[in-house]
Amino acid sequence: MAAPAKVLAKDMTQQTATELQTVLVDLIDLSLQGKQAHWNVVGPQFRTLHLELDEVVEDARKWADDVAERLRALGVAADGRANVIAKRTGLESLPEGTIADNEVLLRVTDQLSTAAARGRTSIGRLDSTDKISEDILIEIVEGLEKHLWMFCSQRM
Repeated sequence: MAAPAKVLAKDMTQQTATELQTVLVDLIDLSLQGKQAHWNVVGPQFRTLHLELDEVVEDARKWADDVAERLRALGVAADGRANVIAKRTGLESLPEGTIADNEVLLRVTDQLSTAAARGRTSIGRLDSTDKISEDILIEIVEGLEKHLWMFCSQRM
């Protein structure tokens, strides 16, 4: 088996991997909780939220894949195991059962806001470490903030 190419110095690789792994965990959790909300939302805004949540899930899954592939390009194993996600996520869990549409709006807004803020923190930490990974995270945070705007616009 061929060893991965050395892309960054060892200390920079570790720092970059730590930041990417943090974002990966939040994106995987966001996609899982987005599906949970998608299946269980009830109320007058059901259809709109049902469809919007699928967009968030689709984007979160794509971004998670981009982050995991960047980790592998750096020679680091991406870790998306359920127990790791449960321990390290920065997102608050949704309640069990059906969730009223106004509650979904509040909770998903909070999740998007948290994921974007944690992503921005990681961007700041990568500023002098790895511009490629930083660019990937900038694109992700831009997308998270767009979804955040869409959800916030529906709150009363």
